[in-house]
Amino acid sequence: MHLLIVGASGQLGRALVDVCAGVDKLTLWTRPDHDIADPRIADDVADLAPDVVINAAAWTNVDGAEAQPDAAYAANALGPLHLATGCARCGADLVQVSSNEVFAGEDGHFYREYDGVQPGSVYARSKAAGERAATQVWQRVYVVRAAWIYGPGGNNFPSKIVQAADRHGTLRVVADEYGNPTYAPDLAAAILRLVETQRYGNYHLVNEGHASRFEWAVQLLSLSGRGNVPMTPISAHEWPRPSMPPSHAVLVNQAGAALGLSLRPWQDALAEYFRVETSLLKT
Repeated sequence: MHLLIVGASGQLGRALVDVCAGVDKLTLWTRPDHDIADPRIADDVADLAPDVVINAAAWTNVDGAEAQPDAAYAANALGPLHLATGCARCGADLVQVSSNEVFAGEDGHFYREYDGVQPGSVYARSKAAGERAATQVWQRVYVVRAAWIYGPGGNNFPSKIVQAADRHGTLRVVADEYGNPTYAPDLAAAILRLVETQRYGNYHLVNEGHASRFEWAVQLLSLSGRGNVPMTPISAHEWPRPSMPPSHAVLVNQAGAALGLSLRPWQDALAEYFRVETSLLKT
């Protein structure tokens, strides 16, 4: 199998590189040499003619998308369109990585793979548009939605919480926003197993269970040896942002689980994250 990873230098991209190291042939694309917002990327994919393309490239600055919608749509909507066009021309499978934020996030609701999307923010609308664009152009597409992705060495929620705790000695964390903390290496391994099934469609590949931002922060501070740091739960309205995320966009992995693709509990994955981070600091 010839596998192309687009966005190989990002948080998920690096995890994919690690888990896909044993495939027959692996090609890695990163910006600026390969920009998915450029329509010519379709020609590049068609000329390369891989068996599978995994799109881990995206505009991930959720708040920044409100100020720069054209840039967000170029990467998150037109990018998947161009990649799917190239895949259709050469017969390659496409994995389009999407987000839990495409859902409205109604309180108490748990979202399965074929629930209707109702994106609110610019970022969410651009990701939903990317899903539609890819699947309208090409049939052999896996839409993989994830939530709250983090991994070793990344600029992510766990690293920001730890840094803030060390800097301020106390924290205020939103307690009424819920999601699925998803460990990038676990997600990457599940994606590789998924493409081997050749069962196209929508998938929610998230670590088992869900948490509020506050509950996640409590667990990660405890695991990092900072359990004594005082934390105050607050509402999302007390932490204003340019983009208000959905309050309860919790994903249910039903389609993947039916294929035997279940990720471990998020608490176990978080413990692994800190073990890896600690070993990285020692090297």
